[in-house]
Amino acid sequence: MPRRSPRELRATVPAGRSAGAVSTLLISTCPGPPVCAALHTYLFVDGLDVVARSDSRMAGLDPMRLLRPGGPLRPADMPCRVEVAAQERPEPGPDRLTVRVRLRGETVVWSGLMYPGLDGRVVEEVRFRLEQYLGEVGRAYAALENGLVIPPGEPG
Repeated sequence: MPRRSPRELRATVPAGRSAGAVSTLLISTCPGPPVCAALHTYLFVDGLDVVARSDSRMAGLDPMRLLRPGGPLRPADMPCRVEVAAQERPEPGPDRLTVRVRLRGETVVWSGLMYPGLDGRVVEEVRFRLEQYLGEVGRAYAALENGLVIPPGEPG
């Protein structure tokens, strides 16, 4: 099956979410120093920046920490809580944004979310097809290993 571009994936965001709907994950990073104080991960679900929409004070954690093989975003049989962002504004602080990641058959489920969706309703849980999810985590990690930084909203 041919891989779809991130731009095409963002263009196919559903107008409304139904319970059990399958979402699409897109991962990108900020450029880090000297443009930014550190390297941050952006997690887009159905075209929406989960971190910024959840808490505007937060910035995604280092992508090498989140995306590495065996890292916290890699789903496993046992559900786990994963810190994906930390408070950056007005200054670094103790607050963290966490999601619960679990594998259910061929579906990766993120729960414990609380961000406004496209329709204004609160998104509490999203589901991803395992193949798309692992492909995107692997693609983003490979880009990092090759020294490529993918700015938010740009195709990789």
